[in-house]
Amino acid sequence: MDKRQQKTRRAIFAALATLLKRKDFEKITIQELIDEAEVGRSTFYSHFETKEELLRSICSDLLEHLVHSSHDCSHTHGLKKEDEHPLSVFCHSLQHLQEDDHSVLRLLACSSNRIFIGYFSKAVEEVVRSQLPVQEAAARRNIPADYLVHHLTRSYLALVEWWLQEAPDLTAQELDRYFHAVTEPLLE
Repeated sequence: MDKRQQKTRRAIFAALATLLKRKDFEKITIQELIDEAEVGRSTFYSHFETKEELLRSICSDLLEHLVHSSHDCSHTHGLKKEDEHPLSVFCHSLQHLQEDDHSVLRLLACSSNRIFIGYFSKAVEEVVRSQLPVQEAAARRNIPADYLVHHLTRSYLALVEWWLQEAPDLTAQELDRYFHAVTEPLLE
């Protein structure tokens, strides 16, 4: 993707973030998105077929960033020292949620969050599969690996939901510690 396309996508993502401050996702129109992003209708549609595709793309971009930067010590949001091991990819994702990149928290909390949670869940599943020793743990316990992936994904989503509703002042590091305290015994 060239720089012009990246700039357009960022403008559309920013437009969605701005509009989400005023209304729920399902009430946002394509016209409002293109007006806020200051792009043409054909430009919007050259990047996204629907609003739902925009949501999928936000999740996909976040996932790609998380997976590629999970071992990149230069992108840790100031949460680690240079000589330490890389952050947990889950702590990194929680930091992005805490910073509310692309208004992900608003999307998770909005009344029509079911669509976004579906995409977000798929993204988390991919991170679980790529970053955790699921195959080995499932084999040791004689359970299907897909079930363990599903369980760990739902545990992460439950943590985020609990955080949003019950404990919004907790830090990404505290939440990551909770997640690992619950999930590590399953992976040993």
